Amino acid sequence: MASLLALISAVAYGAADFLGGFAARRATTVGAVVVSQAAGLAALALVMPLLPAAHMHAADAAWGAAAGVAGSVGVALLYHGLAVGPMSIVAPVTAVCAVLLPVAAGLLLGERLSATSAAGIALAVAAVALLGQDSHHEDGSRGALALVRSRGFRLAVLSGVAIGCFLVALERTSAEAGMWPLAVSRSVSTLLFGGFALATGRAAAVPRPALAPALACGGLDMVANALYLVAVRQGQLSLVATLASLYPASTVLLARVVLGERLSRVQIAGVACAIVAVVLIVGGSE
Repeated sequence: MASLLALISAVAYGAADFLGGFAARRATTVGAVVVSQAAGLAALALVMPLLPAAHMHAADAAWGAAAGVAGSVGVALLYHGLAVGPMSIVAPVTAVCAVLLPVAAGLLLGERLSATSAAGIALAVAAVALLGQDSHHEDGSRGALALVRSRGFRLAVLSGVAIGCFLVALERTSAEAGMWPLAVSRSVSTLLFGGFALATGRAAAVPRPALAPALACGGLDMVANALYLVAVRQGQLSLVATLASLYPASTVLLARVVLGERLSRVQIAGVACAIVAVVLIVGGSE
């Protein structure tokens, strides 16, 4: 059941990321994030009274707040990366970076890393290099230079690290806390982005063409977070986090179908490696 929930959360995460990047291209990144975060918080507030009673300890609130900070940074960098770079590259790079940290945390918590998982991690590194290749130089002669210069790529790496911290922080909460850690997390992120918009004078308003995607993004992201939280409380962190990190599959599919994005042969190989890498890590964690 944990694996199934994690896979469903991956689909929801991927769709939410596509919608978030879509909204950020038609509004400011701050505006898209503020609206999506507030929408997710509102959706959770409507559902909370229908859920079983839960009791949150101080440690749960602290981990929830930490998740809120990390998630805020990760989401902001991700949506900005999706707005300035190809979604089919930004999303897989973010996923690969995001999964490595939970796997490392799982090892520190006593989970064992098999040879298959180790191979998956090595393949993930190769995927990052391939995804950073210059699409105009498929022979890879300028791959390293393109990798360094790619703004979307750098944003994706930083976003992945922050999202990895978010996934670990949520895992540290107790089952008896229910969805309250998510409520704390989303409240923190909404306040952070709202405060940032006010302090910097950045426009938090979202034009009408971007409003529906931003609202849908917030709702789907909250659904994904809730499914991940339930799954990680039932299964191992390394396994569940890696399954949840398969979300680029739906992001890439939507980007190709809706936006018509195309990749070079080298970058297609990178996308394939990224997906295979997370599958290997999952298989080796069972």
